[in-house]
Amino acid sequence: MKVMVQGTSSGAGKTTMVCALCRIFSDAGYRTAPFKAQNMSRFSYRGRGLEISRAQAVQARAARARPSQDMNPILLKPRGDSTSEVFAMGRSLGAMDAAQYYRFAAERGMGIVRASLRRLASENDALVIEGAGSPAEINIHDIANMATARAARAPVLLVSDMERGGAFASVAGTLALLPARDRARVRGLVMNRFRGDRKILEPGLRRISRITGVPVLGVVPSIRVGLPEEDSLGSGGRAARTARGLERSIDGLAKAVKGSADVGAVMELAR
Repeated sequence: MKVMVQGTSSGAGKTTMVCALCRIFSDAGYRTAPFKAQNMSRFSYRGRGLEISRAQAVQARAARARPSQDMNPILLKPRGDSTSEVFAMGRSLGAMDAAQYYRFAAERGMGIVRASLRRLASENDALVIEGAGSPAEINIHDIANMATARAARAPVLLVSDMERGGAFASVAGTLALLPARDRARVRGLVMNRFRGDRKILEPGLRRISRITGVPVLGVVPSIRVGLPEEDSLGSGGRAARTARGLERSIDGLAKAVKGSADVGAVMELAR
């Protein structure tokens, strides 16, 4: 089973949606692992022989899995100038600017990503994969979104942030910019961080499904997540500071998603 969560923008809620689905799949009895091909984050988790983004470590906790370097094979840590320190499978490759990194990604990145995907797939029943930024960043060489979806042969859920406004336009614009083969991978829409009366939203949901041909599989309310933030675009709120508090936050997030999204349809897509 494989499913990928992509977003119409950074901060749309991909990380928390993957976290929720990891716990939901685990609760259903599946050996589950999160995956993010390439992450840019100031916050990392260090364990024995590994360094991955803190977000993927929290997702591993949600999946009840041991954190693995394969869950985040490429990590970029911004240095405060125009460069980032690049880690591949936990090993620092030094600082790279954008041009240097895109050259590395084009020449070696997908080989690293495919190898990690193969290992995780052989060890687990379900993979919940997270994209990075937006799949419609047409000016860059992007290995973290549709290239990963194709490598994993995974259907895609597209998440849009209603709290920031322009969510419907973001969905339509994102899909319009994707090549046909990638657009066909998007099998469901999730409108995230909604505040207000769902009935008022219904005409918009029906219209965006007609326009795009993609069903809306969930309208997730705006909630205080309580998970450690990945970056400055986090959802806010006080993060849990204890293992027990983190478990409560993960369970609460999973419950909210189960109550507002068609999880059965997501599982069917993943099969």
